[in-house]
Amino acid sequence: MSGEVKISVVTVVKDDACHLEETILSVIEKKARAALDYIVIDGGSTDGTTDIIRKYADQISYWVSEKDNGIYDAMNKGWATAAGDSFILFIGAGDRIVSLPQNMDCYSLNDVVYGAVMMGENTLFKARADFHLKLYNSLHHQALLVNKSLHPAPPFDCHYPVYADFDFNQRLMKSGANFVYSSDFIGYARPGGVSDRHSLDESLRVIAGNFGFLWSAIALSGYYAMKLFPFLKRMRPIYDA
Repeated sequence: MSGEVKISVVTVVKDDACHLEETILSVIEKKARAALDYIVIDGGSTDGTTDIIRKYADQISYWVSEKDNGIYDAMNKGWATAAGDSFILFIGAGDRIVSLPQNMDCYSLNDVVYGAVMMGENTLFKARADFHLKLYNSLHHQALLVNKSLHPAPPFDCHYPVYADFDFNQRLMKSGANFVYSSDFIGYARPGGVSDRHSLDESLRVIAGNFGFLWSAIALSGYYAMKLFPFLKRMRPIYDA
């Protein structure tokens, strides 16, 4: 890829003034060393969140505060706003960019670049983009760069209130996107976000819709195996986001 590679960082937030500033500051720090657009989509906050956004407005490429229909509707708005040739990264309020991949110009438009995510301050979970992605969401949006050219239209199916990102990741795999791991790429996920929620039924519907009922049954079997034998989950080096 020739020329300077653009990254569009998108933060969606609603009524989270106590965590937003640290996220904005982590993006501003990276702007000094990388070509970043920063987009903030606020869901009509009333707790002072917009005051924080205005405080850093000169460092934000685009922001809006208006009512939306949930987190994935807001993420779709951010995707639609991002430059058409940019790699898009989603980080929520309280999440942080720890480090971005070096040499972004080495990646093609068909590459989905993923890294590791810190869950809390002392635990680093490494993502996987192999067959595990057919069974559970083994990728984390805090360390996932997807070029908009792979899916120009907003990609998140809002019928999935918890796992629309899982659905999109699986659809990227089905489409033949090339997943590339970057050891330089590290994100931080604040505990207690949407990715900490779990909906077994919704997860199984996503899997069945993308890869069929056999994979859904395998995923269900694995879920109950870990319930019966908790040590199996401890042996798995991936956080199930």
